[in-house]
Amino acid sequence: MDKVSVKVCLGTTCFVMGSANLQELIDLVPRKYGDKVDVSGVPCLGLCATDWEFSKAPYVKVDNDVIKEATVEKVMAAVEAKLTKKVK
Repeated sequence: MDKVSVKVCLGTTCFVMGSANLQELIDLVPRKYGDKVDVSGVPCLGLCATDWEFSKAPYVKVDNDVIKEATVEKVMAAVEAKLTKKVK
């Protein structure tokens, strides 16, 4: 089974809009899911260029799915859904 990839945008806009709070995922996800999920912070996902009003930051990518206005709860739910789908 492939790992689920979680990329937290740490670019300036996302950081200011709340991705700093998402850094707890780096500890939380491995404790809950072990080596099934790979979590990393990335300098920028480039999504502000397509959402120019910055109203949807912070952004997180779970595999290829973009989570807008990301929270720990939204990301964890997306990871859970991906893992459930990969098991079936």
